[in-house]
Amino acid sequence: MQVHKIDTFAGHRDCVYTLDAGASPTEFFSAGADGLVVRWQLDKPDLGSLLARIPASVYALAFDPERKQLWVGQNYDGIHIIDPVQKQEIRSAQITSAALFDIKIFEGQAWVALSDGVLVVMDVAEFVVKKHLKVSDKSARSITINPISREVAVGYSDNGIRIFDLDLLTLKKIIPAHTNSIFAVQYSPDGRFLLSAGRDAHLKIWAVDDKYSQQNDIAAHLFAINHICYSPDGALFATCSMDKSIKVWDAATFRLLKVIDRARHAGHGTSVNKLLWSPYQQQLISASDDRLISVWEITR
Repeated sequence: MQVHKIDTFAGHRDCVYTLDAGASPTEFFSAGADGLVVRWQLDKPDLGSLLARIPASVYALAFDPERKQLWVGQNYDGIHIIDPVQKQEIRSAQITSAALFDIKIFEGQAWVALSDGVLVVMDVAEFVVKKHLKVSDKSARSITINPISREVAVGYSDNGIRIFDLDLLTLKKIIPAHTNSIFAVQYSPDGRFLLSAGRDAHLKIWAVDDKYSQQNDIAAHLFAINHICYSPDGALFATCSMDKSIKVWDAATFRLLKVIDRARHAGHGTSVNKLLWSPYQQQLISASDDRLISVWEITR
Protein backbone atom coordinates (compact mmCIF):
# COMPACT_ATOMS: atom_id res chain seq x y z
CA MET A 1 0.00 0.00 0.00
CA GLN A 2 1.29 3.44 -0.99
CA VAL A 3 0.40 6.69 0.75
CA HIS A 4 1.07 10.14 -0.68
CA LYS A 5 0.09 13.47 0.82
CA ILE A 6 -1.52 15.43 -2.02
CA ASP A 7 -2.51 18.70 -0.36
CA THR A 8 -2.74 20.60 2.89
CA PHE A 9 -5.63 23.02 3.30
CA ALA A 10 -4.88 25.89 5.68
CA GLY A 11 -7.09 28.73 6.84
CA HIS A 12 -8.64 27.67 10.12
CA ARG A 13 -7.39 29.65 13.12
CA ASP A 14 -7.86 26.91 15.69
CA CYS A 15 -8.41 23.15 16.00
CA VAL A 16 -10.46 21.55 13.18
CA TYR A 17 -13.01 19.17 14.70
CA THR A 18 -15.39 18.09 11.96
CA LEU A 19 -15.72 17.36 8.23
CA ASP A 20 -18.58 16.38 5.96
CA ALA A 21 -19.04 15.71 2.25
CA GLY A 22 -20.83 18.18 -0.01
CA ALA A 23 -23.09 18.00 -3.06
CA SER A 24 -20.35 16.91 -5.48
CA PRO A 25 -17.54 14.35 -5.02
CA THR A 26 -14.94 17.15 -4.90
CA GLU A 27 -16.75 19.31 -2.32
CA PHE A 28 -16.44 19.08 1.45
CA PHE A 29 -16.99 21.23 4.53
CA SER A 30 -15.00 21.82 7.71
CA ALA A 31 -15.51 23.54 11.07
CA GLY A 32 -13.91 23.65 14.49
CA ALA A 33 -12.89 25.66 17.53
CA ASP A 34 -12.69 28.97 15.62
CA GLY A 35 -16.38 28.81 14.62
CA LEU A 36 -15.52 29.17 10.93
CA VAL A 37 -17.55 27.02 8.55
CA VAL A 38 -15.59 26.56 5.31
CA ARG A 39 -16.34 24.94 1.95
CA TRP A 40 -13.43 23.37 0.05
CA GLN A 41 -12.93 21.79 -3.38
CA LEU A 42 -10.51 18.87 -3.75
CA ASP A 43 -9.77 19.84 -7.35
CA LYS A 44 -9.02 23.47 -6.36
CA PRO A 45 -6.68 23.17 -3.39
CA ASP A 46 -6.59 25.84 -0.71
CA LEU A 47 -9.32 27.95 -2.28
CA GLY A 48 -11.57 27.73 0.74
CA SER A 49 -14.84 29.62 0.78
CA LEU A 50 -16.04 30.96 4.14
CA LEU A 51 -19.73 30.13 4.61
CA ALA A 52 -20.33 31.34 8.15
CA ARG A 53 -18.75 32.63 11.35
CA ILE A 54 -20.35 30.86 14.30
CA PRO A 55 -19.75 32.56 17.69
CA ALA A 56 -18.82 29.25 19.37
CA SER A 57 -16.94 26.06 18.63
CA VAL A 58 -18.47 23.55 16.19
CA TYR A 59 -18.10 19.78 16.74
CA ALA A 60 -20.74 18.60 14.26
CA LEU A 61 -21.65 19.22 10.61
CA ALA A 62 -24.13 17.31 8.44
CA PHE A 63 -24.90 17.99 4.78
CA ASP A 64 -28.48 17.28 3.70
CA PRO A 65 -28.03 16.10 0.08
CA GLU A 66 -31.74 16.23 -0.70
CA ARG A 67 -32.14 19.93 0.11
CA LYS A 68 -28.45 20.78 -0.44
CA GLN A 69 -28.29 22.43 2.97
CA LEU A 70 -25.62 22.26 5.67
CA TRP A 71 -26.59 21.59 9.27
CA VAL A 72 -24.20 23.20 11.76
CA GLY A 73 -24.22 22.32 15.45
CA GLN A 74 -23.28 25.43 17.42
CA ASN A 75 -22.25 24.38 20.90
CA TYR A 76 -24.61 25.66 23.63
CA ASP A 77 -26.90 27.31 21.07
CA GLY A 78 -28.42 24.65 18.80
CA ILE A 79 -28.77 24.01 15.08
CA HIS A 80 -28.10 26.44 12.24
CA ILE A 81 -28.94 25.58 8.62
CA ILE A 82 -26.83 27.22 5.93
CA ASP A 83 -27.31 27.43 2.17
CA PRO A 84 -23.75 26.81 0.91
CA VAL A 85 -24.44 28.43 -2.47
CA GLN A 86 -26.00 31.63 -1.12
CA LYS A 87 -23.69 31.58 1.93
CA GLN A 88 -26.53 32.54 4.21
CA GLU A 89 -28.34 31.10 7.18
CA ILE A 90 -31.81 29.82 6.33
CA ARG A 91 -33.09 28.92 9.78
CA SER A 92 -31.95 28.05 13.27
CA ALA A 93 -33.36 26.38 16.37
CA GLN A 94 -32.06 26.53 19.92
CA ILE A 95 -32.89 22.90 20.61
CA THR A 96 -30.39 22.74 23.48
CA SER A 97 -28.02 24.68 25.69
CA ALA A 98 -25.61 21.73 25.67
CA ALA A 99 -22.75 20.92 23.31
CA LEU A 100 -23.61 19.05 20.08
CA PHE A 101 -21.22 16.18 19.34
CA ASP A 102 -22.72 14.58 16.23
CA ILE A 103 -25.48 15.00 13.61
CA LYS A 104 -26.64 12.34 11.15
CA ILE A 105 -29.37 12.89 8.53
CA PHE A 106 -31.22 9.90 7.09
CA GLU A 107 -34.64 9.44 5.45
CA GLY A 108 -35.96 12.84 6.44
CA GLN A 109 -34.81 12.65 10.06
CA ALA A 110 -31.87 14.30 11.79
CA TRP A 111 -30.32 12.54 14.78
CA VAL A 112 -28.43 14.87 17.12
CA ALA A 113 -26.12 13.72 19.96
CA LEU A 114 -25.84 16.10 22.93
CA SER A 115 -23.42 16.47 25.82
CA ASP A 116 -26.23 16.21 28.40
CA GLY A 117 -26.93 12.63 27.28
CA VAL A 118 -30.00 13.49 25.21
CA LEU A 119 -30.45 12.14 21.68
CA VAL A 120 -32.71 14.47 19.70
CA VAL A 121 -34.60 13.28 16.62
CA MET A 122 -35.78 16.09 14.31
CA ASP A 123 -38.04 16.16 11.26
CA VAL A 124 -35.82 17.66 8.55
CA ALA A 125 -38.59 19.08 6.34
CA GLU A 126 -40.58 20.63 9.19
CA PHE A 127 -37.45 21.49 11.22
CA VAL A 128 -39.11 20.47 14.47
CA VAL A 129 -38.12 18.09 17.26
CA LYS A 130 -39.95 14.75 17.04
CA LYS A 131 -38.48 13.07 20.10
CA HIS A 132 -36.01 13.40 22.96
CA LEU A 133 -34.34 10.10 23.89
CA LYS A 134 -32.70 10.32 27.31
CA VAL A 135 -31.07 7.01 28.23
CA SER A 136 -27.89 8.23 29.93
CA ASP A 137 -26.67 11.13 32.03
CA LYS A 138 -23.35 11.11 30.19
CA SER A 139 -22.64 12.63 26.76
CA ALA A 140 -23.93 11.06 23.56
CA ARG A 141 -20.82 11.29 21.37
CA SER A 142 -21.23 9.50 18.05
CA ILE A 143 -24.08 8.23 15.85
CA THR A 144 -24.14 5.66 13.03
CA ILE A 145 -27.14 4.35 11.09
CA ASN A 146 -27.67 0.87 9.65
CA PRO A 147 -30.27 0.96 6.82
CA ILE A 148 -30.25 -2.84 6.57
CA SER A 149 -31.06 -3.72 10.19
CA ARG A 150 -33.02 -0.45 10.57
CA GLU A 151 -31.01 0.45 13.65
CA VAL A 152 -29.14 3.45 15.03
CA ALA A 153 -26.07 2.92 17.24
CA VAL A 154 -24.93 5.68 19.58
CA GLY A 155 -21.71 5.74 21.61
CA TYR A 156 -21.78 7.40 25.03
CA SER A 157 -19.31 8.73 27.57
CA ASP A 158 -20.60 6.18 30.11
CA ASN A 159 -18.60 3.57 28.09
CA GLY A 160 -21.74 2.02 26.57
CA ILE A 161 -23.35 1.74 23.14
CA ARG A 162 -27.12 2.04 22.76
CA ILE A 163 -28.95 0.48 19.82
CA PHE A 164 -32.18 2.22 18.80
CA ASP A 165 -34.94 1.19 16.41
CA LEU A 166 -34.70 3.54 13.42
CA ASP A 167 -38.45 3.52 12.75
CA LEU A 168 -39.96 3.26 16.22
CA LEU A 169 -37.37 5.59 17.84
CA THR A 170 -37.11 3.23 20.82
CA LEU A 171 -34.17 1.75 22.72
CA LYS A 172 -33.51 -1.89 21.76
CA LYS A 173 -30.23 -2.84 23.39
CA ILE A 174 -27.41 -1.61 25.65
CA ILE A 175 -23.86 -2.87 25.06
CA PRO A 176 -21.32 -2.30 27.90
CA ALA A 177 -18.61 -1.88 25.30
CA HIS A 178 -15.48 -0.05 26.51
CA THR A 179 -13.56 0.92 29.64
CA ASN A 180 -13.87 4.65 28.92
CA SER A 181 -15.77 7.18 26.79
CA ILE A 182 -16.79 6.06 23.29
CA PHE A 183 -15.92 8.69 20.69
CA ALA A 184 -16.63 6.76 17.48
CA VAL A 185 -19.18 4.22 16.25
CA GLN A 186 -19.47 3.11 12.61
CA TYR A 187 -21.48 0.41 10.85
CA SER A 188 -19.75 -1.40 8.00
CA PRO A 189 -21.22 -0.60 4.56
CA ASP A 190 -22.73 -4.09 4.31
CA GLY A 191 -24.39 -3.66 7.71
CA ARG A 192 -22.81 -6.81 9.17
CA PHE A 193 -20.51 -5.20 11.70
CA LEU A 194 -20.50 -2.32 14.16
CA LEU A 195 -17.09 -0.79 14.90
CA SER A 196 -16.52 1.21 18.08
CA ALA A 197 -13.59 3.08 19.61
CA GLY A 198 -12.78 5.84 22.07
CA ARG A 199 -10.67 7.00 24.96
CA ASP A 200 -9.39 3.50 25.83
CA ALA A 201 -7.64 3.39 22.39
CA HIS A 202 -9.20 0.01 21.59
CA LEU A 203 -11.05 -0.80 18.37
CA LYS A 204 -13.87 -3.28 18.92
CA ILE A 205 -15.85 -5.21 16.32
CA TRP A 206 -19.46 -6.32 16.97
CA ALA A 207 -21.47 -8.80 14.84
CA VAL A 208 -24.86 -7.22 14.14
CA ASP A 209 -26.66 -10.46 13.17
CA ASP A 210 -25.32 -12.30 16.23
CA LYS A 211 -26.96 -10.00 18.79
CA TYR A 212 -23.93 -7.68 18.66
CA SER A 213 -21.54 -10.30 20.02
CA GLN A 214 -17.95 -9.10 20.24
CA GLN A 215 -15.84 -10.41 17.35
CA ASN A 216 -12.57 -8.61 17.97
CA ASP A 217 -10.80 -6.30 20.41
CA ILE A 218 -7.74 -4.56 18.95
CA ALA A 219 -5.33 -2.30 20.85
CA ALA A 220 -5.34 -0.02 17.82
CA HIS A 221 -3.69 3.24 18.95
CA LEU A 222 -1.59 4.65 21.79
CA PHE A 223 -4.17 7.25 22.84
CA ALA A 224 -7.87 8.00 22.32
CA ILE A 225 -9.40 7.09 18.95
CA ASN A 226 -11.47 10.00 17.67
CA HIS A 227 -13.09 8.71 14.47
CA ILE A 228 -13.62 5.73 12.15
CA CYS A 229 -14.54 5.91 8.46
CA TYR A 230 -14.81 3.48 5.54
CA SER A 231 -13.47 3.91 2.02
CA PRO A 232 -16.15 4.47 -0.66
CA ASP A 233 -15.66 0.93 -2.02
CA GLY A 234 -15.91 -0.58 1.48
CA ALA A 235 -12.61 -2.45 1.15
CA LEU A 236 -10.75 -0.36 3.72
CA PHE A 237 -11.45 1.66 6.82
CA ALA A 238 -9.36 4.22 8.68
CA THR A 239 -9.04 5.28 12.30
CA CYS A 240 -7.53 8.50 13.66
CA SER A 241 -6.26 9.26 17.10
CA MET A 242 -5.03 11.69 19.69
CA ASP A 243 -1.66 9.94 19.16
CA LYS A 244 -1.34 12.06 15.96
CA SER A 245 -1.64 9.08 13.62
CA ILE A 246 -4.06 7.73 11.02
CA LYS A 247 -4.22 3.97 10.55
CA VAL A 248 -5.61 2.18 7.48
CA TRP A 249 -7.15 -1.29 7.94
CA ASP A 250 -8.39 -4.11 5.73
CA ALA A 251 -12.17 -4.16 6.13
CA ALA A 252 -12.49 -7.92 5.54
CA THR A 253 -9.78 -9.12 7.94
CA PHE A 254 -9.44 -6.09 10.29
CA ARG A 255 -5.69 -6.28 9.67
CA LEU A 256 -3.58 -3.13 9.95
CA LEU A 257 -2.19 -2.14 6.54
CA LYS A 258 -0.62 1.29 6.98
CA VAL A 259 0.29 3.91 9.58
CA ILE A 260 0.22 7.54 8.46
CA ASP A 261 2.15 9.76 10.86
CA ARG A 262 4.53 12.70 10.99
CA ALA A 263 7.74 10.66 10.85
CA ARG A 264 6.80 8.52 7.86
CA HIS A 265 4.49 10.69 5.77
CA ALA A 266 4.74 14.26 7.11
CA GLY A 267 1.43 13.73 8.87
CA HIS A 268 -0.24 15.83 11.53
CA GLY A 269 1.67 17.20 14.51
CA THR A 270 -1.20 16.98 16.99
CA SER A 271 -4.43 15.05 17.57
CA VAL A 272 -6.23 13.91 14.41
CA ASN A 273 -9.92 14.54 15.08
CA LYS A 274 -11.93 13.60 12.00
CA LEU A 275 -11.68 11.69 8.73
CA LEU A 276 -13.64 11.85 5.48
CA TRP A 277 -13.04 9.37 2.65
CA SER A 278 -14.07 11.05 -0.59
CA PRO A 279 -15.22 9.20 -3.71
CA TYR A 280 -13.11 11.71 -5.66
CA GLN A 281 -10.06 9.60 -6.58
CA GLN A 282 -10.57 7.70 -3.29
CA GLN A 283 -8.87 10.55 -1.40
CA LEU A 284 -8.77 10.43 2.39
CA ILE A 285 -9.19 13.78 4.19
CA SER A 286 -8.04 14.35 7.78
CA ALA A 287 -8.59 17.25 10.21
CA SER A 288 -6.43 18.01 13.21
CA ASP A 289 -5.78 20.16 16.26
CA ASP A 290 -2.84 21.58 14.24
CA ARG A 291 -5.43 23.71 12.35
CA LEU A 292 -4.68 21.89 9.09
CA ILE A 293 -6.66 19.63 6.78
CA SER A 294 -4.57 17.07 4.89
CA VAL A 295 -5.53 15.11 1.77
CA TRP A 296 -4.05 11.64 1.19
CA GLU A 297 -3.88 9.44 -1.87
CA ILE A 298 -3.97 5.77 -0.87
CA THR A 299 -3.28 3.10 -3.48
CA ARG A 300 -2.97 -0.68 -3.09
